[in-house]
Amino acid sequence: MPIRNQTPTRFMDEVHIISPWAYAVASLGFVAAGGAVVYSTLTNKVHSHFYTLPVLVPLAIAAGTAIACYILLIGYINADSGRRGMSRLAWTLMAIFIPNALGIVLYFVLRKPRTPNCPQCGTPVEPGFAFCPRCRYSLNPACPQCQRSVHPGDKFCPYCGRDLGAVVTPVVPKE
Repeated sequence: MPIRNQTPTRFMDEVHIISPWAYAVASLGFVAAGGAVVYSTLTNKVHSHFYTLPVLVPLAIAAGTAIACYILLIGYINADSGRRGMSRLAWTLMAIFIPNALGIVLYFVLRKPRTPNCPQCGTPVEPGFAFCPRCRYSLNPACPQCQRSVHPGDKFCPYCGRDLGAVVTPVVPKE
């Protein structure tokens, strides 16, 4: 029974970016891999007496699950590379064709960080920006004297030494 008012986890937010076609292909891969294990075992007359039904079914499920997870990871890489501003085609092809899942590992090691959006206008902004380049919304707290970015817990500005008080609030520049 699902629990109502349960906040979604970050993992579930990431799973939701995988497109439906990847789920469809993963389902087909699951069935095909399981069927291939059963078919190859039953048609091999030499060793078929070692594999009984209690051994064959978990083996087929494990093979199908491995193939389905591999396909879903490729679908995730396709969607995630697009939202990070990277080449979707290049990273998807690398994940598919570099052997031993090394392409998938390389993607997770070399991927760009996600660019945050301005809370006021939604424009993508670089991680170090203090102000939005489109609407001049203050993204980080700034010192009222030197206008340089400070951390929310700072009591003094690390650049000019001004007392920031107990709470540092973002400074929106006047137009």
